[in-house]
Parts: sequence; structure tokens; C-alpha cells
Amino acid sequence: MIRNIQTVIPGIATSDGAGVKLRRSFGGQQRARLDPFLMLDEFSSNDPNDYVAGFPAHPHRGFETVTYMLEGHMLHEDHLGNKGHLKTGGVQWMTAGRGIIHSEMPQQVSGAMRGFQLWINLPAAEKMKPAGYRDIQVEDIPSVALANGGLVKVIAGSYEHDGNEVQGPIQGVTTAPLFLDVHLPPNMEFEYPIPQELNAFVYVYGGDLAVGAPMKLAPKQAAIVLGAGDRLMVTSDGAGAQFIVLAALPLHEPIVQHGPFVMNTQAEIEQAIDDYQNNRFVIV
Repeated sequence: MIRNIQTVIPGIATSDGAGVKLRRSFGGQQRARLDPFLMLDEFSSNDPNDYVAGFPAHPHRGFETVTYMLEGHMLHEDHLGNKGHLKTGGVQWMTAGRGIIHSEMPQQVSGAMRGFQLWINLPAAEKMKPAGYRDIQVEDIPSVALANGGLVKVIAGSYEHDGNEVQGPIQGVTTAPLFLDVHLPPNMEFEYPIPQELNAFVYVYGGDLAVGAPMKLAPKQAAIVLGAGDRLMVTSDGAGAQFIVLAALPLHEPIVQHGPFVMNTQAEIEQAIDDYQNNRFVIV
């Protein structure tokens, strides 16, 4: 059964950090989520005034952040002593867990900075696990060449191609996320199975893409939530298309969010605020 477009959540122009301009789809409005996805930001600008101030030190608890850099260079540092350079084509997969204080600062004063940051919820049993992160360089992300010049980059989960399973660098996460970056040449059809138990969406960031059966044009700069089914089917137009595909197991758990803290109860949120204000993130 082909998955059709169920809901379109447009990216809302906003800013975060010290004034970085971006578009927020998931998380941009109250209840605009897709379990377990909490937030999705797209940043894309050639103007350094839109990004150069970056994201100075700020806390998180209770979820994972995934930053995928399409173009640009940022430096990550956190209170645990970790430091990493996120460059064009790279990914940072950070588990905030019980608490982390980190910064993401541009290492450029000109040129383009483009990419995504995604927040993925953690199950209640893992919200207080130790914090950690992985810097994944572009050379560590496998690419699968498709017929007619198409390309699939496998960031999380696996991709079946010609009888072979290509595994992305992110494996073993409870929500079993699939994260693909797909590039299609003009007028190419692309199909891929996505198990029906996963919630899934696509986000078009280049060209034009039609989704489903019958085909329906997918708006750009929006999270395109896919309905029931077990197969994604899309077609690019005459300009080709570039889009990300995300899918994961829903948690079906209560969500209480206060800014950068995402827990299951209000009491847990109040504890997170208290821990942060009293410098207990470094010792909990």
C-alpha cells in the first residue's frame, strides 16, 4: 500500500540561538509533532548575518538532537569536554539524556550555511541515560548510486539495494530511525518500503517532488507527513529533486516540554529546571 500525503506542516520563519534565521515545521506550532519527532528546523542562507551569531551554550534533557550539515562548518562543544567539527555533508547525533549543555558556533563568516536540525524523543526509560554524541564525517555516510544518476545517502537505519543491505552509521536506537537523503535526476520515480508501524515524513529542500498514488505535489520547506501504508513512492519533475526521508517507531508516551527540556510529567520538567539552575547537569 502506497503512503499518500496525510498532512502538510509548513516551515514557519523564526530564529533561535543568538538570532540564527531558520524555518521550523515540527515544533513550530503547539502539537505540531509526529511521534517520536519533536522538532525540525531547516537553516539555509548565504548571508552571514543570518547565522554567524550561532547557538551559544544552552541545555537539553530528555531527547536526541540530529544535525545534518548540507553546506557549511560549525564547531560543537559541550560541558562534558567533547568538541567536534561539523562540516559539509556531516552529521552530529547527540543524546541529551539526563542533561547536556552545549554550543554550536559557525566557523565561517561568509558563504552558504545550509542544513537541518531534528529532535527525536527518547522513551521514558532512557530520558535519564548518560549524555553522549557522535560526530559522523561525510566519508562515513554510505551513498548508494541509483539508476539514471540518482543517489541515496544512508544516515540512519539501512537501505536495501540490489539485494544488498547498506547500513548507515546510526544503528541500535530504540525508535529504530530511518534517515535518508535522496537526490533524484529529472523525471525519475523512486520507491522504497517503509514498514507500516513507523511514522514517516519527507521534506523537500530542492527541486520539485510528487508523492503517492495518485501523485500529489509536495510543497517545499514543509514536513510532508505520510499516511498509512508500507511503501513510499515519489517522482521528481524536470528539475530533479532533493529531499530527506525520516521514519521511526512512535513511543505513545505523554510529552511535557519546556523549551529545551522534554519529559513525561510536569514534575520531571520542574526537576530538570532545578537541576540546571543549580548546576547539577554536570553531576547527575
